[in-house]
Amino acid sequence: MRFSKNLKPMTTKLRCAWAESDPLLRDYHDKEWGRPVHDSREMWETLMLEGFQAGLSWLIVLRKREGFRKAFHGFDPVKVARMTASDVERLMQDPEIIRARAKIEATITGAQIFLAMKREGEDFAKLIWGMAGGKPMVNTTGAVYTRTALSEEISKALKKKGFKFVGPVIVYAWLQAVGIVEDHSSQCFRKSIKKKL
Repeated sequence: MRFSKNLKPMTTKLRCAWAESDPLLRDYHDKEWGRPVHDSREMWETLMLEGFQAGLSWLIVLRKREGFRKAFHGFDPVKVARMTASDVERLMQDPEIIRARAKIEATITGAQIFLAMKREGEDFAKLIWGMAGGKPMVNTTGAVYTRTALSEEISKALKKKGFKFVGPVIVYAWLQAVGIVEDHSSQCFRKSIKKKL
């Protein structure tokens, strides 16, 4: 905290540069991005939203996130898995979401895969965290990555299960979002030091 000439407290938070361009991004950065998520359904929802980001900006997805949640029944995998071709056609007319047929269909398929894993006794969150060593990894190099050996490994595993829009770049962004990789800039007020990449 610092003080102005008239001694009123002024707080200045330094954060990751990408979060400074829009209030919605700042709020997302400060409250959500990079916080470790261990809930399988929440991790799956975030992965599906990352898939919708492909070729676009995360800000567009954030602005439409509530629309996505409404369209996909709160990202309840059971309800999403039951969606039909007529639901796809209806969502293709929904201006509250990103209307990309392949991404909509990939979300429905993703729900079916998520449920199949659960039926087989495979926990989605435990699988991914297990591949990452069980603890958040902190990027202390100062380098800005778009993919890593870990994101490539997880991408391959997800593709093998049938997930779509899970290339290593999308997966790396997802790992950052759910706190498996803590990738805040060195000046960011949310930076922590744990395990190096």
